[in-house]
Amino acid sequence: MSVELNHTIVAARDKRESAEFLAHILGLEVGPEMGPFLPVQTANGVTLDFATVPEEHLTTQHYAFLISEAEFDAAFARIQEAGVAYWADPRQERPGEINRNDGGRGLYFMDPSRQAMEIITRPYGSGPAEPAA
Repeated sequence: MSVELNHTIVAARDKRESAEFLAHILGLEVGPEMGPFLPVQTANGVTLDFATVPEEHLTTQHYAFLISEAEFDAAFARIQEAGVAYWADPRQERPGEINRNDGGRGLYFMDPSRQAMEIITRPYGSGPAEPAA
């Protein structure tokens, strides 16, 4: 059997708020609660299991999602409609911009618990680098 990522736990101030936020942005569904977890499953079967944790135990993690161009358009529209801040870079130095890394498009945004989310249309290293600004 080959190794596959099955699930990961996403710490949140409020698991429902964070799960519903991400599901809405990505056009996914929130699954039924499973014990202390609220799952959001991606197309490749990986589940993000949101769990409410005390604020002092929250640590920002990074979650990147490879999506199609059409899915990017839809997610980007939902980000803009919701007034969610976004950046072209992980250091948040290019606010209100998208990147064109590897010949695709990408952006970064934060969820309600300050988890770092990224959407990209091309895997890293799959195409030409973005020209230097």
